[in-house]
Amino acid sequence: MLEHLLTEQANPASEGIDALPTEQVLSIINNEDRKVAEAVSRELPAITRAVDAIVHAFERGGKLFYIGAGTSGRLGVLDAAECPPTFNVPPEMVQGIMAGGDTALSRATETSEDDSSIGVRDLVGRGFVERDVLAGIAASGRTPYVLGAVAEANRMGALTIGISCTPDSELSRVVNLPITLLVGPEIVAGSTRMKAGTATKMVLNMLTTASFIRLGYVYGNLMVNVQPKNSKLADRARRIIAMAAGVPLDRAGELLAAAGNSVRTAIVMACAGVDRTEAERRLSGVGGRVSESLQK
Repeated sequence: MLEHLLTEQANPASEGIDALPTEQVLSIINNEDRKVAEAVSRELPAITRAVDAIVHAFERGGKLFYIGAGTSGRLGVLDAAECPPTFNVPPEMVQGIMAGGDTALSRATETSEDDSSIGVRDLVGRGFVERDVLAGIAASGRTPYVLGAVAEANRMGALTIGISCTPDSELSRVVNLPITLLVGPEIVAGSTRMKAGTATKMVLNMLTTASFIRLGYVYGNLMVNVQPKNSKLADRARRIIAMAAGVPLDRAGELLAAAGNSVRTAIVMACAGVDRTEAERRLSGVGGRVSESLQK
């Protein structure tokens, strides 16, 4: 049933790898990994369409949900978990759903991936609605758990994205926006935690990072929505303000305190020469986008 899938094929480049010295093993892995970025690059038009759709959904109050099993599920949960500390967005704005639940994050429980009804149950249980976006992740493109959830999202009329690593996969045929990452056979046949996993992680990074850039959570290339909740983040916040406003670090610290620990407000205060109230007013009028608030 799986023998014809690209992700299950034996890789000629790693034939006999078990008898090679360590450095040669690593060289083969590294050479194969170089193909990952090329595979992602070929899908940039599809990824662009997906980002634009996600931004549109966010602007209408929708959320982004990832769903997957095994490595695919863990990668979705990881990307979702990193959005709140990076962009200070609510944890429900980007959510990762994994076959087997939280237990499966650290202990493989792959049996649930074969039941499409569980995928439906898990999706509905998270409160998924028509205005949301579902990104199904399955290297093989055939995981029943994921396909069941996608079918339910399609039934609701929601937008669906499919991320797979097999040409013309079932997943790519049933979603609105397919992203097909043809990284080729793995170094260890069928071990999609390797090239397929790396390619998937790169795409998930793009989907959320580009979406939040579009929404104004980045100024220049600076992470201006960081929240100074510990010493490391407070130092990062001061450095971001200093770079954005062209002020010394000690002045950046003063601005951060005066802005109520809001990096964006502090930057507008410094660059526009206004007080906190005016800076907040300007930001609120343009959806929090620093660059637009400074054009006023």
